[in-house]
Amino acid sequence: MKKINKILFASFLLISFTACEEDLELTDPNNTGDAIALINDKNVKSTLVGAYNAISSGNLFGGNTFRNSELLAANDEIVFSGTFNDVADIYGKSIITANADVANLWIASYNTINVANNVLSALSVVNDSDQDQVEGEALFLRGVAHFELVLMYAKPYSAGNTTTNPGVPLMLTENRNSTDPIARASVQQVYDQIVADLTLAESLLAEGPSAEKATKEAAAAFLSRVYLQMGEYEDARDAANRALSTGNYSLRPTVASVFNGASTSEDLFDIPVSTVDGVNNMNTFYASATNGGRGDVEVLATHLNLYDASDARRNLFYIDTGTGDTRVGKWINRYGSVKVIRLAEMFLTRAECNQRLGTTVGDTPLNDVNTIRNRAGLIDLGAVTLGDILNERRLELAHEGQRLHDIKRLQGSLVQGATTYQFDDNKLVFPIPQREMDVNNLLNQNDGYSSN
Repeated sequence: MKKINKILFASFLLISFTACEEDLELTDPNNTGDAIALINDKNVKSTLVGAYNAISSGNLFGGNTFRNSELLAANDEIVFSGTFNDVADIYGKSIITANADVANLWIASYNTINVANNVLSALSVVNDSDQDQVEGEALFLRGVAHFELVLMYAKPYSAGNTTTNPGVPLMLTENRNSTDPIARASVQQVYDQIVADLTLAESLLAEGPSAEKATKEAAAAFLSRVYLQMGEYEDARDAANRALSTGNYSLRPTVASVFNGASTSEDLFDIPVSTVDGVNNMNTFYASATNGGRGDVEVLATHLNLYDASDARRNLFYIDTGTGDTRVGKWINRYGSVKVIRLAEMFLTRAECNQRLGTTVGDTPLNDVNTIRNRAGLIDLGAVTLGDILNERRLELAHEGQRLHDIKRLQGSLVQGATTYQFDDNKLVFPIPQREMDVNNLLNQNDGYSSN
C-alpha cells in the first residue's frame, strides 16, 4: 500500500509540474530565437539596445580600436611599454594572424552588424511612429561597424585599385545569423555600402542631442569621415556642414572640459561609461596607475614639441608621479565617456574641404580654424593654408584614434626607429584573423601575412 501511495504521489507531482510549466511557458532568455527576440516592438527595441552594447565593447568603440590605430601611427611620438604581447606586437608592427586583439575587433564589429541586421529584418513589428528612428539607428550602427572594419583590415581607399583591392565581407540583412562563408567584397563595394547605410540613416534619424543614441548629426559626421577617406571633398564638406548647421551641438568653452566626464554638448557620438555599465579602455592603457590605468602609453618630447607653448591642448599632458613618464590627459577618468566623434572635427573637416575646393560653404576656412585655435588659447591666424588646417587637425584630434587614418588618406608616412612606413604599407593593415581563415575558405589573407 505504501508503495502504491508513493507512485500516486509521484504521478501527482509530475502532472502538477507539467501543468505549471505549461502555464508559465518557461523560456531560457539566453537561448531565444527570432520568433521571440523579434516578435514585437518592445523586443526589437531591446535587440537594438544589444547592438549599442556590441559597438560599445572594449574591443571596438570602448577604446581598443582607437588605441590600436594610435599605436600603429606612433611615429616615434608615443611608446607602448605594457606587458600585453598582442598589443605590443601591434605597436611594433610585428602582428601575427593569431593576434587576439586583431581577432576581437573583427568579432565585435560583426557582432554589432549581425544584431543591427536582426533589427532591420523586423521593422514591420515596430510601432509606426518609431520605425524611421529604429531603422536609422540600426543602419547607422551597421555602417560605422563596416567602416571600422575596412579602415583596419583593408588597404586605404587612397591606395587606388578600389574595385580590385579586397575589403571585408559585407554582412547585410539577408546574411544575418548565417554561418555560410562569404568572400571579401572590394574596397569600393564596402565604401559604397557604408555611404548608402549612413545616407539613409541620416534621412531617417531625428536630430540630437540624444543620450546614447545615433542622431542625424552623428550620421552626417560619420559620412564626412567616410568621404574624406574617399577624397570626395565636396561631399565631406557638405556632410560636416550639415552636422554643424543644426545648431544642436556646441563647442565646450575649454578643451579640458570636453574630456573625462559624461557626454558633452560637443559629443556627436560617444560611449557613456558608468560604475555599472560600459568600459573605457583608453583610460585603461593611457592613464597612470593613480588615474585608474596601466600606464602603458608614454608620450615623447617629439610629440609635445608639436604644440605651441601657449596651446591649452599641451596642458592636458601630465607627468606620471609613479614613473616620471608623460601621459595623455584626455583619458584620466575610467568613468569618462569615450569620445568617438566630436563637433570640433567637423569644423576642421569643413575648413579642409573648403580650402581644397576654394569655397566658403558654412564659413571660411580661416574662421573655422580660428574657432578651434581660439578655444585652445591661441591667437588668430591672419591667413590660412592647407598645411595650417591639417596641423590643427593633428593637434586637436591627437590620441583619439584618427591619426593613422589621416596619414593613410593624405598618402603620408610615419617613422618608427630606423624604418619608414608609407601610407599603404602592408604592416599598417591588420591581417584577417586566423580563426576566420580556418572556417571560411572564401577568404584571402592580406598581403604581407601568411596563414598558419
